[in-house]
Amino acid sequence: MTPSVVFDTTWSLWALSWILAAFWSAPAVERRDWRAVWLPYALIVLAIVFPLAWHQAGMASPRWWNVGRGGAYALAFATIPGFLFAWWARLHLGPLWSPAITRKQNHRVIDTGPYALVRHPIYTGILWAALTSDIAAANLPALVSFAALVGGFWLKARVEEQFLGEQLGEDAYAAYRRRVPMLVPWPTRRAWNISC
Repeated sequence: MTPSVVFDTTWSLWALSWILAAFWSAPAVERRDWRAVWLPYALIVLAIVFPLAWHQAGMASPRWWNVGRGGAYALAFATIPGFLFAWWARLHLGPLWSPAITRKQNHRVIDTGPYALVRHPIYTGILWAALTSDIAAANLPALVSFAALVGGFWLKARVEEQFLGEQLGEDAYAAYRRRVPMLVPWPTRRAWNISC
């Protein structure tokens, strides 16, 4: 099995399982207007489509560095923790998950499990998998794709947080925002106090 097969397999299995899991979601009570999120979704679509279109057009994609066969295998297998982290978050969120920005019945601030580490662990896991894949690709389409994905997830997370603050009460969500980083886990003062 080549590194590209490992990359293709892990991404395909994750995408297929994610699509199937989309049916496990409670009905929305309130939904953010799509016009508020068109730019984040456009960037996320660009992140997916740009490398494919570049490849289909047969445009040259010179590598900026070569990770070697061993490095490619290591990076291919390094996508798996990202997908597992995203799945941990998806399972922990349960039927409150939605691909759109919505409020579900009995919606509340989830601040346990992976949500105690970052406020958007699904995005964090996917970004980790994309980063490892794009380091291995080492070309312009990979850089553009990763930049678009980071921008799309960051903008979408901002809109989600504004919406959840409005829907769940700004005080409750603001306290969570102060405690937990958005996308990149780092030791907070509270974590340092517990461990020291």
